[in-house]
Amino acid sequence: MTTTEIARRLEAHGILPTAQRVRIASVLLAMPQHLSAEQLLAQLKDGGGRVSKATVYNTLNLFASRGLIRPLSVDGTRAWFDSNVEAHYHFHDVESGALTDVAVPEVEFSRLPPPPEGMEVAGIDLVIRLRKTTRD
Repeated sequence: MTTTEIARRLEAHGILPTAQRVRIASVLLAMPQHLSAEQLLAQLKDGGGRVSKATVYNTLNLFASRGLIRPLSVDGTRAWFDSNVEAHYHFHDVESGALTDVAVPEVEFSRLPPPPEGMEVAGIDLVIRLRKTTRD
């Protein structure tokens, strides 16, 4: 994506495309991926730019609140941000921390409990935790 395309995408989500927001979005939206704020900050610094940790966190929270990215709570140790906002689930490798998308049609639920009165199901988050098999 070009800088202009990224700026337009930010504007389409009601986000003012400042230089730092465009830089952050250019890394985050380069491909479907799952990044923590720390990983994103490291990539930005590796690219030669200066950006504060607070700016990265604030920008990620803004992007998430406007639906540009999806926040994930996987293992309670850090927040992850998913550049794929389409409905999907995740495999989580507990050893490496890697997240892999799982398409909705690949998972079947045979029954859900009825929601409390006056409520409806707005979505389902599913994380399937994986570990290497052990051989005897």
